[in-house]
Amino acid sequence: MEEWLVRITEPVVVAIDFIALLIILAGTLQAIAGVIRLLTSHRQDNHERRRIWMDYSRWLVAALTFQLAADILESSTTPDWDGIGRLAAVAVIRTFLNYFLERDVEEMRQREEASRERTGVK
Repeated sequence: MEEWLVRITEPVVVAIDFIALLIILAGTLQAIAGVIRLLTSHRQDNHERRRIWMDYSRWLVAALTFQLAADILESSTTPDWDGIGRLAAVAVIRTFLNYFLERDVEEMRQREEASRERTGVK
């Protein structure tokens, strides 16, 4: 493999993984703040709890997308089949997580829309 490609790809992969880490950190902090706010309000608000979960899921989907991009770049410089196999396994797991998170977010969005239509709230 071209040495220059490896030299360029390695720091880019690290940078993309770092961006994913920042996204997860930001989403987690926002979710924790939302949960604390919900707990200190002393009310059981299912709508607010769902909103916190949906927002956090969106952060995670974004981070998984960045991590998958880093995996794709990293696989282009992996010299052996063992490394490619490990990267492929990680990519498949991340893709499945991403798929199911996106599906859950969409289901929750549809439920909220249906609930709004039943109650007449926009």
